[in-house]
Amino acid sequence: MAITYEHIKTCKQTGARLGKVHTPHGTFDTPAFMPVGTLATVKTMSPEELESMGAGMILSNTYHLWLRPGSDIVEEAGGLHKFMNWKGSILTDSGGFQVFSLSDLRKIKEEGVHFRNHISGEKLFLSPEKAMHIQNQLGADIMMAFDECPPYPAEHKYMKDSVERTSRWAERCLSAHQRPHDQGLFGIVQGGEYEDLRKQSARDLTSLDFPGYAIGGLSVGEPKDVMNRVLESTTPLLPTEKPRYLMGVGSPDSLVDGAIRGIDMFDCVLPTRIARNGTCMTSNGRLVVRNAKFARDFGPIDENCDCYTCRNYSKAYIRHLVKANETFGFRLTTYHNLYFLLKLMRQVREAIKEDRLGDFREEFFEQYGFNKPDAKNF
Repeated sequence: MAITYEHIKTCKQTGARLGKVHTPHGTFDTPAFMPVGTLATVKTMSPEELESMGAGMILSNTYHLWLRPGSDIVEEAGGLHKFMNWKGSILTDSGGFQVFSLSDLRKIKEEGVHFRNHISGEKLFLSPEKAMHIQNQLGADIMMAFDECPPYPAEHKYMKDSVERTSRWAERCLSAHQRPHDQGLFGIVQGGEYEDLRKQSARDLTSLDFPGYAIGGLSVGEPKDVMNRVLESTTPLLPTEKPRYLMGVGSPDSLVDGAIRGIDMFDCVLPTRIARNGTCMTSNGRLVVRNAKFARDFGPIDENCDCYTCRNYSKAYIRHLVKANETFGFRLTTYHNLYFLLKLMRQVREAIKEDRLGDFREEFFEQYGFNKPDAKNF
């Protein structure tokens, strides 16, 4: 099997689990955060920088790479790893989320989805078979089944039809997957906020014996307590001997809470996207370096951070770069945010090892400011 999960320890205090995911391009420790490199690059970062800060796996986007430069070109280059010079593990999503989020003119049929290119307006069609073919060409270690990503909120009947279609598509994905020996295919559990539909989806997908499972359809606008409730009821339905991946989640509080609820893998564009707006994650909470009060602040973004940015540059300088729209400023804030989350996951793993993740959560939430009534999501 291309992908295997090794369980090391369960936290006695919370039930969170410590482990390793083994892939054809290396092993990474879990729980883990995966930086997102949509177009075969994590914006403003080099592969060497990502490796140096401890990233073991990155995510790239099937839909976008299909459009530019073309999955056939990536295949001709020797696959994504060679194309982008990344030696670690790679996960590609199925393209389903982009089809449903970027195109208003879409028609969902049993055979697949008809929609328009969000750049050119060209008519396109994506099916489970097509999504598998594209991802087989890209050559990532982990690829995702093609699913429907319903909106939130959605009525129970719509969600039920969607879950059943996603299950049928999952079977077609397995049949169409041409490289199971060196690419692991994960199924995606859907069902929105409905516990009965999450159970149905998990039952359908686990019967197909995927090498790993994702929980989709969260972090799409629902309150945090709804997400945590869904995780509490869904994660126990997934096999303990296989990795569990929560899609599209990257705020610090949700990473900790997700790990407590048994999640092994996370990804999100949040740290890189907000960095380009001058927003930073720090040990004392959210900091917007563009703010005027930092114009003469010559201290680092975070006094408790030892990343390259904080060791070498001041808030005043970074504010100047960001305000001037200088790329180096975005590089510095991006580096810091990614380092912050990767370090947070190292701290989570250490806390699991020492059976104190519950205590760590209390301390971290208090210091970050998540316990305040007006606390921000990041």
